[in-house]
Amino acid sequence: MNDKTALSGNLNFIGLADVFQILGGNSSTGILRITNQYTPNPGEIYFVNGNPVNATNEPQHGIDAVYSLFGWTEGRFEFHEKTIQVKQEIKHSRMEIVLDALRMVDDGVIEKVGPPSLDKTPIIQKDGAKYISGESLPIIKGPFTDYSYVVNEEGFRDGENIVKAGKYGKWIWVILEGMVDVTREMAGGESMTVARLGQGSYIGTFGALLFEKYSRSSSVTAIGDVWLGLLDTERLAREYTSLSPEFKGLLLSLDNRLKKITDKAVGLYTKEKESILLTKDMGEIIEKGSSKQEVFTITEGTAYLVGQSAKGIIPLLTLDKDDVFGNVPFLDIGHEPRSAAVLSSKDLKVNALDTGSLQKEYDQLSGTLKNLINNVTTCISISTRLVHHLKDSGSPAKQ
Repeated sequence: MNDKTALSGNLNFIGLADVFQILGGNSSTGILRITNQYTPNPGEIYFVNGNPVNATNEPQHGIDAVYSLFGWTEGRFEFHEKTIQVKQEIKHSRMEIVLDALRMVDDGVIEKVGPPSLDKTPIIQKDGAKYISGESLPIIKGPFTDYSYVVNEEGFRDGENIVKAGKYGKWIWVILEGMVDVTREMAGGESMTVARLGQGSYIGTFGALLFEKYSRSSSVTAIGDVWLGLLDTERLAREYTSLSPEFKGLLLSLDNRLKKITDKAVGLYTKEKESILLTKDMGEIIEKGSSKQEVFTITEGTAYLVGQSAKGIIPLLTLDKDDVFGNVPFLDIGHEPRSAAVLSSKDLKVNALDTGSLQKEYDQLSGTLKNLINNVTTCISISTRLVHHLKDSGSPAKQ
């Protein structure tokens, strides 16, 4: 790979969290170099296939160096595409790093490096929304929009409903300007904010590309004035139809995970009784932290995704027939194998998938479909982190 500048900008305009999402969405390999006029030396983060593997910010190295760079409130960055040959010291997933770093910046754990008079800029919150104790949901953003896929543009004013849960609709929007809240309605007229989407993120998932009816599982509301681009879903549906059955199954399994992990977060919020019961006779198929490049699709039985929090084991969700699990090389969803284990029922039967074929098919996708995949996986990761925090805190705080 040639050494070339693929992305550059100012941290005042594009924050480091957004840069991480852009590089992750494009599975980029190279060096992110960051300079700041208030420090003598630049910081560098090494990426392989969109994930950070090492970093330096003298005198810090590895994950500590990455965290410290999130405290740089001013500066410039350049990403150079090139082959990386450094030792992998960072084992955390991309979204784990972003979420942890944003929390530590908010809590004052990470030192801010910038002009002394710079005011703290918290993540925006909407009155009446509910969040986990001590934290706000990060704003999910995406790469730059390919306008050749935008067939129309629509505007919504602050507080205006864009999508209503339970309603049908085959359209997918990309956020061109502004932010939206994604909420789940609960008994008694309350609602829980499960995600906050910003510029470059998508409203809609792969289900909108299928022939059957597509019912929305969450509501979406404008925060401030919002400008949306209506995507050419017919064009995306043609690309989806051309995919192999294995890859289409993977995408639909991601949709299923997002719905189930969001259901889990809502259940913890409302203190519903645990619906997943783990028993000693369940076998462990994938150990947490495993590096094996294995991917399976379920043909019979059930698999159980299990996380770990400060308060112990967390049953996250169940996977059933046609669901896909394992170490998919181009996905970062905060689940197996880095952050969760997979247990099996006695009657579980699976088929092994070819990870090389999946990777090759992913590499040939349009940028827009890749961005949609990245948007769904990011939402899964953030919802999973929300589950962990709700489990650890015991009960959410209402703002």
